[in-house]
Order: sequence, then structure tokens, then C-alpha cells
Amino acid sequence: MYRIRSYFHSVRGKLSLVAVICILIPAVLTMLIYNSLTREAVEQQAKENATDSMQLVNGSVKNLFQGMLNTANYFQANTDMKSSFIKMINTDQIDPYDKFMATNRIMQQLETLTYIGEKSYITIILTNGETFTNYSKDEMDPLRFQKEPWFENLKQLTGLQSYWVSTAPTMFPYDKISSPYQISVARTLRFDSTRIYGYVIVTMMENKISRILGSLTGSQEVLLVDGDGRILSSPRQEQINQTFQYRKQMLESDPQAASSIIKDENKKILLTTADLSFIDWHLVATEPYQDAIVNISSIFNRVFLFQVISFIIFLMLLLLLMRQLTKPLIRLGKVASSVQRGNLEVRSSVRGADEIGRLGFLFDQMLDRIKEMLAEVSLTQARKRKAELAMLQAQINPHFLFNVLNSIRMKVMRGGDQDSAKMIASLSKLLRMTISRDEDAIMLHEEIELLTHYVELMNLRQKEEARLVVDVEVTSFDIKVPRFILQPLVENALIHGLNQSAGMIRITAVRNEHFLELAVEDDGNGIDPDALLSLRERLTTAAIEPGQETGRTKTPGMSGIGVANVAERMRIMFGDAFQITVDSGKGTRIIMHIPIREEGRPHV
Repeated sequence: MYRIRSYFHSVRGKLSLVAVICILIPAVLTMLIYNSLTREAVEQQAKENATDSMQLVNGSVKNLFQGMLNTANYFQANTDMKSSFIKMINTDQIDPYDKFMATNRIMQQLETLTYIGEKSYITIILTNGETFTNYSKDEMDPLRFQKEPWFENLKQLTGLQSYWVSTAPTMFPYDKISSPYQISVARTLRFDSTRIYGYVIVTMMENKISRILGSLTGSQEVLLVDGDGRILSSPRQEQINQTFQYRKQMLESDPQAASSIIKDENKKILLTTADLSFIDWHLVATEPYQDAIVNISSIFNRVFLFQVISFIIFLMLLLLLMRQLTKPLIRLGKVASSVQRGNLEVRSSVRGADEIGRLGFLFDQMLDRIKEMLAEVSLTQARKRKAELAMLQAQINPHFLFNVLNSIRMKVMRGGDQDSAKMIASLSKLLRMTISRDEDAIMLHEEIELLTHYVELMNLRQKEEARLVVDVEVTSFDIKVPRFILQPLVENALIHGLNQSAGMIRITAVRNEHFLELAVEDDGNGIDPDALLSLRERLTTAAIEPGQETGRTKTPGMSGIGVANVAERMRIMFGDAFQITVDSGKGTRIIMHIPIREEGRPHV
């Protein structure tokens, strides 16, 4: 997660994100607009496809039913057949030969009609009980039709009206296995517009219709339903005489539209209807909308997939190109991080004719210049440090003085003035340690020894003695420190802190891993707050102005070196690694944190 967040905070990550956004947003908008514009076209195409399929089925079913009607019309309109039927009605007025010939003509016509078109069962029932069929009467008694509940409705027919008998159990034994249901159409035979002399019934097996309904491929299901929504024919026999599932939607659909989209719970159904013009029956087709548009959707999906693949390929190519373009920037960033950690030897080696190549060249030039400047600064600081040390040491009397002092001490001792002799001896030792040594650093125990001689010398010139307490860890004695760093602090403690009166000055040293904590503390009057604030500010600066070494009045002689002078010397040697703090209340405590080399040597 951190690496991902860091990546998007980089220039490369931001460029990649912008590129993805600039490509993704137009692609998404294009797909949304395309989907919106094509949705209606897809629906319209699906409806047209469903309507075309329905027209094929509708034509076949109409032809089937029209054939049944034509058969019934034939017996009603054919004058020769009508004449034969009338003769059979008046059997008491016709001789047996004419009756035989009339019966023969009727049976010939029935036989001829049997072999024309789809196989159907033709039943003619005359009012006198005579019957004529194209099937064996031993198989099924044609007078059974008179017992059907719908038969009485035939008497209500007028003119050329037909009565369609909805799906009923098959009455013909040999067809029950292959087709459990049958559909019939009936007509009346009349002398004129009122008198009925017979009935013609044309029956067809339901499976002939169901085969047509099931001829469509795919998931489209076509049914034959009546005006009340009862299923008359279906490729699935268990549905026959059941109520059509979408009866309500069928009745509410727009009569001008052959196809419509309805909702069934969470899915959409494409409902297509077709009316049979000569009867109140309908052909209905249902198909899941998703299946209806599957071919069109597959085209859309292929287009979408092509766009997605093109987008991915283009995006990968773009990211690859941006990676190549931003590689010099990444290189520059890594070099900058390395420089930040202190490595000035690393170089970017980024070159080119563009802005990035120019930037890499200038960056490497800048590093070369910085390295040169650091070398110059180091050399200058070293020279400055030696010059300042030489100047500070030059403030003490010339080298030959301690030889003269030794001569004076011997003469004073011979005169019996022991205090003066002791004072001259301490001064001589002090001068010898400060003048005769060329090293910049000495051991801490040497610095403390020098300090004891200085305090002895100062006690001889004061009315009251100051007590020097040394509290130094044994491990700290062998640590090298810059020369002459404690004497100015002790001098200020004697003159300004104790005011040349009796008191205690404590020197403490503690070694903490890479630092030596060296402290000078007195139990004198302390520093007033304003002067303390001014001193602290002065100690934090990189240099001091002449005569501004402490918050107290400058004192001639050695005290002129001052606290600020010591702080400046230490900063010259150690830089920001050196720290000095001053605390004052009842007494004053100055603490110095001096860096130590790993082998125990200071950075001098």
C-alpha cells in the first residue's frame, strides 16, 4: 500500500493517472452514448425479428385452418353435393338406385377431399340420421358429435358462419396415442337461409398445429390461445387447456403493435401476437428478451471487447512510453536522494538535447561545483582555525617569559617569600603548558591539570580562596579535547560568579556514547535574566563581535577570551554537532556536548 501511494505521489504516477483518466473518461462516455443510441434500435430489431418469425408460423396455421374451412365450404356451396344430400333426406321419395348413386357420389367426394391437403376427419350428419364420413364408422360413431355440449350451438349459426370447437380430447381411438387432443370446425347445411338439413364437421388432430408451433428454433415459444387466454395448442401438451401465463399483458397490449416488451418479476419478456382473421383465436409467442437480442448483443459485446482490448493495448503502450520518458527524472530523483544522504560522489549521467538532458547536465555540474566549494571551505576553515588558535595563544605573554619567571621564583625563594615563589611557579607552569605545546588537542586530564594551576594562581591574588572540585569519570580522562576551553569558563566563574570571594567551582565530565558532557558550575550570584537571554542568543550565532564574549563586563587579561570565544572555537572545530547550554539561578552552570571519535578522539 505504501509503495502504491508513493508511486502516485511521483511524477510518473501522476502522469500515468492523468493518462488513464484522459483515456478512460472518453471511452466510458463513448460506450454510454453508444449504448443509449443502440438500445432502441436493438429493441426494434428484436421486435421485427420476432414478428417475422410469427408471420411464418401464422401463415402455416392459417393455411391449415383455411383448409378446414374450405372443406366445410365445399359441402355447403357445391350444388351437386347439395342435390345428393337432399335426395338422401327424402329417402321415401327416391328409388334405391338413385339413393345408391347419390351415396356413391358423396363418398367419392369425401375420398377425394381426404387426399387433398392435410389429413382431416370429415363428418356429415343429416337431420334424418344419415351420416357420411371419410373414416370407418366402426372406429368412431359420428353421431357422438350430437352429444357434445357445443353441438346445439350450431343451430344459432346463420349464412356462412362457422363454429370453431376449441381443443377437446381426441374421439378417434387410433389417434389418441399420437395426438390426445383435436380441433374441429362445424358448418350447417341449409335448404335456404333458415331450414337446416344437415351438419358438416371437419376435425384435425392438435399435433399437426403443435408441430408448426414448435418448428421455430431458439428459445421462442409459440402458443395458440382463444379469446379468454386459454391455451388451445402448444408444443408441450401439459400446457393445453391451461390459462396463458401472460394473459393479462396480452389483453392489455397495443393492438397496433405485433410485439411488445413486458416485465416478469426481474426479467423482461418479448411478447408477440398475431390474430387469426376468421376466428377469435390468437397466436402468441414469448421469448426472454435477453435471448431475443443475443445475436445483436453478441455484436455489441464484440465491439465492446475490441474497444477494451484496444484501450488496454494503447494504455500499456502509453505507460511504456511514459516510463521511458520519465526514466531520466527517476534517475535524477534517486541521485538527489543520494546527495541528500551526504554522497557527493554520485552523478546522474543524464544527457540529451531536451530539457531533461539539459537539467541532468546542469545538476551534475552543480554537484561538481559543490564538491569543489566544500573542499575550499574545509581548507579555509582549517586555516582559519589554526590562525585563530595561534592568535588566541599569542594573547599570552611570549615564550621566553616563563624562563625569566623561573629565575625570579628562585630569587624570591632565596629571599624567603614562599607565597610569591609559589605564585610564580604556578604562573610558570601555566605558561609552559600553553606556549610550549603545538597540538590543537590535549588529554582531558592535562586540561584539568592546567586548570588547577590557574586556580592556584588566582587564589594567591585573591583575599579568599575558591575551592576547585573535579568530578570526572575515569573513562573520560583519556579523551582529547581542544586546548584551553575550561580556563575561560572558570575565569568567569571566579571573577563574575564568585566575585573574587570564597566559593566552589565544580568540574564534571561524563561520557555518553559519542559525546563528552563537560560542565563548569559555580555557587555564585548567577546571571540576571536579561543578561542570560542575551548570552544565550550570542552563543547560538556563528561568530562573535570583538568585546562581546559574555553577558558580563570584559576583564583584561586571560578573562578576555570569554565564554563566547570558547563557543566559537568549538563550532569552528565541530560545527553543529557541538552544543553549549547556560543555566543560571543560584549559581551558574555551563554544559558543553563535545563529539568524540569512535576511537575516543575528538573531531579536531
